[in-house]
Amino acid sequence: MNISRRAICAAALLAAVSPLSFHALAKPSAPKIRVGVLRFGTVNWELDTIKHNKFDAANGIDVEIVYFAGEDATNVAMLAGDLDMIVSDWLWVSRQRSQGTDLTLAPYSTAVGAIMVKQDAPIRAIPDLVGKKIGVTGGSLDKSWLLIQGLARRDHKIDLTTKSDIVFGAPPLLSEKAISGELDAVLNFWHFCARLEANGFRRLIGADDAARALGASGPVSALGYVFHEKWANENPDVALNFLRSSGEAKKLLARSDAEWQRLAPIVRAEGRELEVLRDRYREGIPNRPLAEEERDAAKLYAILAELGGEKLVGEARQMAPGTFWALKT
Repeated sequence: MNISRRAICAAALLAAVSPLSFHALAKPSAPKIRVGVLRFGTVNWELDTIKHNKFDAANGIDVEIVYFAGEDATNVAMLAGDLDMIVSDWLWVSRQRSQGTDLTLAPYSTAVGAIMVKQDAPIRAIPDLVGKKIGVTGGSLDKSWLLIQGLARRDHKIDLTTKSDIVFGAPPLLSEKAISGELDAVLNFWHFCARLEANGFRRLIGADDAARALGASGPVSALGYVFHEKWANENPDVALNFLRSSGEAKKLLARSDAEWQRLAPIVRAEGRELEVLRDRYREGIPNRPLAEEERDAAKLYAILAELGGEKLVGEARQMAPGTFWALKT
């Protein structure tokens, strides 16, 4: 078989080109953002939506999801610099800033817990909780529990910690006890409340109701994407492109029931339960100006500092400046 001189020269040229030359011509890899989350946490729903729909790639970044077994482990990894981002609340961020770290956050969700009772329960208002057995998740310093206590004291002169039988426990266990009738009411995280709502329960009062009654002008993000301020200010395009990716995922989840059907195995729900979780998630998508959220969070911080004391907020009686991230221009 005859081989042309041109083909021979082309082959020789290819052989002479080193792998390093090809590497130099390759497109630079997208900046990676390591996000730490609980393996079965609700943040996974949004992050999976980002990855499945390639919202991160479209915005020039690569989101890497790093799973942890517990919230404390994610916090430690964040403080150690092993992660770029986690999801936590502004109370924790403010406390860290007051102690000298540069953590800050961008709003993630306004969805919060509520006290749930069975549909046919004779409990219609806070005073009806007197003498009842109430399950509370998150511990005695859970901010939803503190806000509801604060409202009960202000409006009804009731100390729920002494006038009711309070049982602390893990979210799944307390939901089971509420369903079995071992508890008269249960204060749980929002997604456990949604599952209860789909199975014969109703909201008595939510932490968002208490927050508004105590002075908030609108819904306040309970959680935010947390990162180091220095990292964000040195990499503003990377930080903003992640937040754009998050926003695009939220927009899709707000309008597409089909996307929720795709997520059903991750959400671990179907039918009515999936629909309620979808609707409550959508209600929790932040849509207020950042300045308004920050002002309301500062109001609630002062109330929580009074209710929870130093065990909750440390020595700082006011929310630390910079808790909510504002891009330095």
